[in-house]
Amino acid sequence: MKITLAQTAGFCRGVDKAVNMALDAGKSGKKYVTLGPIIHNADAVAMLEKNGVRAVESIDEVPEGYGVIIRSHGVGDSIYRQLESRGIEYLDATCPYVTRVHNIVKEQSAAGRFCVIMGKKDHPEVVGIADCGHEVKVAESAEEFEQFVKFDTEVSNKPLCVVFQTTNAKKILENCSKIVKKDCKDALIFDTICRSTEKRQEEAAALAKENQTMIVLGDRSSSNTGKLYETCRGICPQVVFASNASELDINSFAGTDSVAITAGASTPGWIIKEVCEKMSEEIIRAAEETAEEIVEEVVVDNTIAEDDSFETMLNKSFKTLTSGEKVTGIVTAVNSGEVCVDLGTKHAGYIPLSEISDDPSVKPEDLFKVGDEVECFTVRVNDAEGTAMLSKKRLDTVKTWETIENAVESREIMEGTVTEENKGGIVVSVKGVRVFVPASHTGLAKGEDLSTMLKTKVRLRITEVNKARRRVVGSIRDVLREERKAASEALWSTIEAGNKYTGTVKSLTSYGAFVDIGGVDGMVHVSELSWSKIKNPAEVLSVGQQVDVYVIAVDTEKKKISLGYKDPNGNPWTMFTTQYNVGDVANVKILKLMTYGAFAQILPGVDGLIHISQIADKRINKTEDVLTVGQEVDAKITDIDFDKHKVSLSIRALLAPEAPAEEAAEAPAEDEVVAVFDGETPVEE
Repeated sequence: MKITLAQTAGFCRGVDKAVNMALDAGKSGKKYVTLGPIIHNADAVAMLEKNGVRAVESIDEVPEGYGVIIRSHGVGDSIYRQLESRGIEYLDATCPYVTRVHNIVKEQSAAGRFCVIMGKKDHPEVVGIADCGHEVKVAESAEEFEQFVKFDTEVSNKPLCVVFQTTNAKKILENCSKIVKKDCKDALIFDTICRSTEKRQEEAAALAKENQTMIVLGDRSSSNTGKLYETCRGICPQVVFASNASELDINSFAGTDSVAITAGASTPGWIIKEVCEKMSEEIIRAAEETAEEIVEEVVVDNTIAEDDSFETMLNKSFKTLTSGEKVTGIVTAVNSGEVCVDLGTKHAGYIPLSEISDDPSVKPEDLFKVGDEVECFTVRVNDAEGTAMLSKKRLDTVKTWETIENAVESREIMEGTVTEENKGGIVVSVKGVRVFVPASHTGLAKGEDLSTMLKTKVRLRITEVNKARRRVVGSIRDVLREERKAASEALWSTIEAGNKYTGTVKSLTSYGAFVDIGGVDGMVHVSELSWSKIKNPAEVLSVGQQVDVYVIAVDTEKKKISLGYKDPNGNPWTMFTTQYNVGDVANVKILKLMTYGAFAQILPGVDGLIHISQIADKRINKTEDVLTVGQEVDAKITDIDFDKHKVSLSIRALLAPEAPAEEAAEAPAEDEVVAVFDGETPVEE
């Protein structure tokens, strides 16, 4: 008999979240009850009650001092108000898909639409949704919905909003969409059917076509399980509805070659496992009954070898397992709590979540899919129950130790994540093995904070392995040195003036900044950091900052590189000569007063000189008699020296004709006064 377990069988994420929340609440030390059964499954409810979380039917039944867990089906606004008014603490385990339906009904109801919910009238999910709107009706079928929109004036005369119970069948949505298009003038229809429900139904239908018998597992009060049963019953010749393994009659499967098992979203994994194990026992029993046929298949020329008794041949037909053995199997099912593996033996193999990986964030579905071949260690073999607990992580650990031991000689570079800091260094997890890296081998400078490396991925080389003491030592520094050396050699072979690089600021000095451009440090002089005057490189850069630089000059003999940082396109003099010509008027800011005139800023980084004779339309003795530092005035550009980057300005030119020749003669010689453009405070040379 071939047995197939549906990949979508069992808890959906919303139900799994609700059950785990209830279990955690039971272990927390606080007292909680669930408002109604947490899910529609009597076995799961009984399990939670054993763990201290029982169900009550109404808020009035909540004992004094107890908190409430809102089940996955959700509740309406009135229930939340009651809980808050009575000061009852609550944990909300409402399925996210249900919450979405609540929000839609609230929004559309507030917008004046009449809301129609497609689902079971007495289902707690539907009751909660209905409590979120002002005008709401529930239709259990497309036919009932059609009656509403055609003949119910309360519905037909208003704009509509149509939503669906999350476990409804896709066919209902399709039929309602047709009715809306045909009979409704103003209606919004929302697809609120859970995707996992849809996938579960599609997979069940496909399996029902391919197998002689379908087993549908779940509580009879579960809506989605009931719909699975109806889906399968319309396709498969034999469909069995069972709540758990005890309700299955193995004899009813006599003569069946293929059986498929599916389960509703509220069916716990342990129930599915029990059923699979019970069906596996049936396979073993059937195989034992036909052992003679197996033996006949290995008979050569109608004779059996003298050394092969019937018992020997039977034993050959069943491989045995022992604890600690390495085995290979095929993944048959992937659930949230375990992975089922076909080992080709009479044992049902399974890898519990705790034996999949040391990484707590890893989910089974991230690593496995049905049909994958997987290698494991057998941890425990239970011949009485016909099960074998397997471990993938233990086999992975053995393989990792072999890899790490070989890495010492091969000098292979390994990758890992820094997990902790201790007194002498850090610990790096390499494929689940703890590798100690001394502080001097972390690559950080002495005295730097090791905690900055926590949770970062690093590359290291294994330097020492003591398997007996389970001690492994590694070095990040060695890898960094080699990588830096290789990068340096590559850079020196290609570097030339004009090359552009993205580097990291390594250090700052009073005269500039050193930047690592890939294994080699270059120096950016303070004059190359900014077009404006700065006193300290820290005004522009900080250690560790990523910067774009370009090569100004290279000295390959002395291994020195001069870098530029300030953008050539931002050259103030270039900007000035682009915007202004002789004769233009500029609004300038007075920067400094001198005995022979005043220096004024035309643009940031470009200053000009207003000679004392060009300040006013009359003779003045002191510049401060007319101007003050910080004052803004209009001045005419009377001369531009493009070679020396000097600019002459005149306020007087805007007030009166140019001064007589004798006044102009009082100006100092051209080489006695300069106007600078690099932001430096103008001074007399």
